[in-house]
Amino acid sequence: MCGGKYKAADMKQVKINDTFIGKYVDLVREVMIPYQWEVLNDRIPGIEPSHAIDNFLIAAGRKNGSFYGEVFQDSDLAKWLEAAAYSLACYPDPELEKTIDEVVELIQEAQQEDGYLDTYFMIGRQEEEWKNLYECHEMYCAGHMMEAAAAYYLATGKRALLDVMCRCADHIARRFGPEKDKIQGYPGHQEIELALVKLYEVTGNQMYLDLSRYFLEERGKAPNYFVHEWETSRKKCTFKTNTPVPTPDLEYDQSHKPVDQQREAVGHSVRAMYMYTAMADIARLTKNEKMYDACRALWDNVTKKQMYITGAIGSTHIGEAFTFDYDLPNETAYAETCASIGLAFFAHRMLQMDLQGEYGDIIEKVLYNVVLASMSTDGKRFFYVNPMEVWPEASRKNPDRKHVKSVRQSWYGCACCPPNIARFLSSLGQYIYSYDDSNLYVHLYISGEAKVETGKGAFVVKQAGNYPLEEQTELVIEEIPEDGADVALRIPGWCREWTMQVNGKEVKPDCLNGYVWIRHVEKGTKISLRFAMKAELMCANPQVKSDAGKAAIQRGPMVFCLEEVDNGKNLSAIRLDTNCEWEYHAQDQILDGIGSLWGKGFRRKEEQWGNCLYAPLSLEEEEILVKAVPYFLWGNRGEGEMQVWCRY
Repeated sequence: MCGGKYKAADMKQVKINDTFIGKYVDLVREVMIPYQWEVLNDRIPGIEPSHAIDNFLIAAGRKNGSFYGEVFQDSDLAKWLEAAAYSLACYPDPELEKTIDEVVELIQEAQQEDGYLDTYFMIGRQEEEWKNLYECHEMYCAGHMMEAAAAYYLATGKRALLDVMCRCADHIARRFGPEKDKIQGYPGHQEIELALVKLYEVTGNQMYLDLSRYFLEERGKAPNYFVHEWETSRKKCTFKTNTPVPTPDLEYDQSHKPVDQQREAVGHSVRAMYMYTAMADIARLTKNEKMYDACRALWDNVTKKQMYITGAIGSTHIGEAFTFDYDLPNETAYAETCASIGLAFFAHRMLQMDLQGEYGDIIEKVLYNVVLASMSTDGKRFFYVNPMEVWPEASRKNPDRKHVKSVRQSWYGCACCPPNIARFLSSLGQYIYSYDDSNLYVHLYISGEAKVETGKGAFVVKQAGNYPLEEQTELVIEEIPEDGADVALRIPGWCREWTMQVNGKEVKPDCLNGYVWIRHVEKGTKISLRFAMKAELMCANPQVKSDAGKAAIQRGPMVFCLEEVDNGKNLSAIRLDTNCEWEYHAQDQILDGIGSLWGKGFRRKEEQWGNCLYAPLSLEEEEILVKAVPYFLWGNRGEGEMQVWCRY
């Protein structure tokens, strides 16, 4: 079913005023984007310098100095620019626009005459350009800047950054391709593939789409380019040290086989998600059935065998990678923020080909759990890793858990996640609705107003409610295309019971692939939905050995967790009562007006142990009140233990 049947709504025409998620969208605009701008300029005391702006100042000749940071440091600025552009698209801000224009001028000055743009190499390493695709991130950085350029052009109509990145893309097209005089290579870290699609969509230049397809179709072919590169140059040294390096791990960057033959997610999880997103783009735009079949198989493997209940992916910190089916350890999970955001990108692209509710289910799972958990409620601290269980002392003292932070960090030396959060939330409007020639599709329940232009006219729709905290949500279709139309609404996969009223009359339309259809909608149609949000205990497939004998608590799309601040130390001593009814206490507001769940549990008595490490089995325990809070809020009330999966 590949092909671009469904188009995402224009985020410029979607205004979010939701009392819940709207607070976080506002937080990005009002706090996170300004804060990250200060970080990029090294103006926040006490955190690791970014040097991202300074690198461009040096490359442009405005300042003396050396490159500082990771090889992909430029991408932090690019993602900030993209987030700022999305914010401008919905909320005009002359001062922010002026700042972006000044940055664009700087980037223009830094760009080489041939179109090349990467400060790591432009500052004293020009002879090394395109010599180490496996390890270096030249095309990754270029891709992120291309995405920013497309976003800023769509937000403002200004072409300066777009022209810069078209020159960069033209340079890359001159250097790479199937022709004998070109490099038959592809990026070590995928990203440019999906960015070139965005460049194609705003310029109409077929060369950019062809180049994206080339990078995908060349990847994994025999003889493998990365093995060739290693044998001819990288075998002797790596870009960071002058020491020999082993044969490249081809699964790590998904170059172990042609992409349309891949069926299982392997390797670095962010690279995988960006590649799968681009594969879905190419399948959609070129009607490539083999690419679509691979996307569908990879989607099933990730979401049904290698995904945490929160929507997090990536089981190990070694390689920030997938491991194998059902290997989902809780306390050592890597679960990088960027990987889950990439999964949402992938879902969004698949949703443009197939109207399947599971894609919207994953977008909202990622949004309400991982994305919100990755940022503090003040918008100035962040998680890179999103584990299912945290023991602060182990994070400090056990080398295998050093990657698991028990408190959010102000910034990171490798700071890919904070600007990724900003750009995702700033662009949230494009995920709520889609359309075809005459119909409207509702994927997320987020209050606000939208104008959705179809081929036969416009819908104007208003949403109201407090989803997912409350059960009731309402939509009013204020305008419809002249010829009339249908509206399809996603029924969340987590929902066991739901009711619908149309203009006050209860209806029960058939649910097909996770969507219900309201046929022949008229102007002024009012649709009321109630999703029963009974908290329930969830268990994992028995093959997930880490969760054997354990349950997680879920209400609606939100996963809940236990924290030490509510339940005391040693959360592993707590057992949940499987027969109790969990009660949602909205009045027990933990943070930001969010309630908690109360239920019955039992705690193993520990007094008998004294200094004894082992003793005969004793099941003696005491009944306790267990409090669970939304996973996304954990760690906002001080350092302490956290646990998603609990014994029962």
